[in-house]
Amino acid sequence: MTTDTRQNVYTRVTDSIIAAIEAGAGDFKMPWHAQGDLARPFNVTSGKAYRGINTVALWVAAQATGYTAPIWGTYKQWQEKGAQVRKGEKASTVVFWKISENANDETETGNEEEHGHARVFARAYCVFNAQQVEGWEAPAMPALPQAARIAHAEGFFAALGATIKEGGARACYIPSRDEIHLPPFAAFHDAVAYYATLAHEATHWTAHTSRCARDLKGRFGSESYAAEELVAELGAAFLCSDLALTPEPRPDHAAYIASWLKMLRSDPRAIFTAAAKAQAAADWMHARQKQAVAA
Repeated sequence: MTTDTRQNVYTRVTDSIIAAIEAGAGDFKMPWHAQGDLARPFNVTSGKAYRGINTVALWVAAQATGYTAPIWGTYKQWQEKGAQVRKGEKASTVVFWKISENANDETETGNEEEHGHARVFARAYCVFNAQQVEGWEAPAMPALPQAARIAHAEGFFAALGATIKEGGARACYIPSRDEIHLPPFAAFHDAVAYYATLAHEATHWTAHTSRCARDLKGRFGSESYAAEELVAELGAAFLCSDLALTPEPRPDHAAYIASWLKMLRSDPRAIFTAAAKAQAAADWMHARQKQAVAA
């Protein structure tokens, strides 16, 4: 397998995300700001939600094609369900990693990189949405009433134990004080907007050394500030999806969009890193819920 072929695993996914960012830049609508609630895409066979970059990639694919079903599977998986992918349907790409100690193991690779003493191989898989198949009917997806979702979100963020101060006109996380600052609740057009903004700032909050210890300077250099904003955007989108809320477009991020596009064009792996860091932040906050219950 040639280097160019391996590199395409990253560039294929990154190029689709770049196109989606460019398409929504005028309205500050990023690929993670779809119409309505963004459900986590999940696999038809395992029932497990996709994570990290695969979540973003499948949101992009769904947005580009208008798919509303969050259910995906490989050609073989759909066949095993008694369904048939319609002729001419175009597949979407997801990526899975394999860690190997064998330096000669290249049979599964789509791309590779060092991970300590092991090598991490990225392999691309082709998947199809439930709306691309025949002979299968999606199960009803239960939805909580909005009031229940808001109550769940309130409990979720309360369990984090973050210091949240309301007042002023700007939402931000202040690392030197380890505080999240938000405008008053009444300044938001509804409760969903409030908690979507809090999800963004809470993702920043996880960067603290006592939590995820996220430092992007070594990876992104002068672009680390913009990269951290991208991590917070993705982390907020993951959380909002998990909490069945709608992430909010941020007009104040207009200054970052050009930096994100520049970063992604120059480094096809950048969005993979940002998505992985965002997923780690969301995982940390979910784990905090269990700790709060145990306490």
